[in-house]
Amino acid sequence: MMMNKAYYTIEVPRDRFEVLNNLRDIEKPLKILIVGGIDSGKTTLTTFLANELLNLGFKVAIIDCDIGQKSILPPATISLAFLEENFSNLCEIKPHKSYFVGSTSPIQFFGEMITGTKLLCDYAEDKADVIIIDTTGLISNSGADLKRMKIEAVKPDIVIALQKRNELNHILKPFENKIKIFYLKVYEYAKSFNRDERREIRVEKWKQYFKNSKIYVIGFNEVFISGSRVFQGEKISEDERYLLESIFKWKVLYGSKCEGRYTIIKKDLINIPKQIDKNVLYYIEPERFNNLIVGLIDEEGFCIGLGILKSIDFENERLEILSPISEDEIKNIKEIRIGRIKVDENGEELGLLDRDLI
Repeated sequence: MMMNKAYYTIEVPRDRFEVLNNLRDIEKPLKILIVGGIDSGKTTLTTFLANELLNLGFKVAIIDCDIGQKSILPPATISLAFLEENFSNLCEIKPHKSYFVGSTSPIQFFGEMITGTKLLCDYAEDKADVIIIDTTGLISNSGADLKRMKIEAVKPDIVIALQKRNELNHILKPFENKIKIFYLKVYEYAKSFNRDERREIRVEKWKQYFKNSKIYVIGFNEVFISGSRVFQGEKISEDERYLLESIFKWKVLYGSKCEGRYTIIKKDLINIPKQIDKNVLYYIEPERFNNLIVGLIDEEGFCIGLGILKSIDFENERLEILSPISEDEIKNIKEIRIGRIKVDENGEELGLLDRDLI
C-alpha cells in the first residue's frame, strides 16, 4: 500500500528551478508557504525544494499541515520535521514536534489549524534557515478563509501558489504588495486521487501508527482533560444527580455544569419521550466517546503521540486509551485532548463527529 502520494523526482518543470534560484541568497530564517488546490502538487514541490535547499547547505524544516493527507505521520496532527539527509518521500522523515487537531477535516478546527502552524513555525525559526509549510488543498468557501488567516498569522516571506488558472487570486490578491508571491502552473502530469484512494492511504497510516500499541488506564485526576464540554465547569452535586435521575428516569454516570448549562452522561432506565432544552441540559450516552482519537499533550502544548479512546468509565473516572507511546512518554502527559474522528486499531475510520456533539 502506498503510504504517501508524493516522491522526489527528476521530472521537474523549469519554473520550479526558477523559484529555487530566487532562494539561493536569502535572509534567514525564510518562511515559505505553499498553497494550491487538491492534487496540485504541493507535497511534490515541498519534497523537491526541501531536498534542493538541503543540498545547497541550508538547514531545512518542514511543517506538514495537511491533516487529512498527512505525509509526516500521523493524520489529525500538524507536524514539524528537521531534515538531516536527502529523502524521496516525506513519510520517511521522523516528526520532531506535533500539534493535535483531532480531525482529518479542518473546517470546524480553524483555531487549531492556525495555532498549531504558528506555534510550530515559531519553534522552528531559530533552528532552521528555511521553513517550508505544506498546506491543505482547501481553497474555496471557508477553506479560502483558512488560507487567508493562516497567511496573516504566520506572515510568510514567500508564498508559492500552484494553480491551473486563476483559482488562487481571491486568496492572494490582498497580499501581493506585502509578500513575494510566485505563481506556478500545476504540473500537467500531477496525479489525482479520488476519495476512496485518499481514505485507503489514511487507513494504512493509522494501521501502521497503532500497530505496536498497548492499553493505558488513566484517571481523571491524573491529567487535564480537554476537547469536550463534559469536562468544562464543575461537577454536579449529588443532589443535582438525584434530581436529574428522578425527573428523567436516567442513571446519571457523570455530570458537569458551566455558566448554568448542564452536560450529563447518562443511560436510560425507562425509554420515555422527553422534551429537553439542549441549551440548558445536554445529554450524551457514554458510547459516543468510544474509538475517538485523542491527543496526548505535554506541558508545552505539543502532542507527544496519539491514542484511541477505547472507553471512558465515568463512574470510576478513568479513561482506557490504546497508544503506541512508551510508558516513559506516558509520564510526560499533562493533558488528554479529545478529537472528533473515530478510528479502530486496524486503521479503519469509523466516522467524524460534529464538534458540538461531545
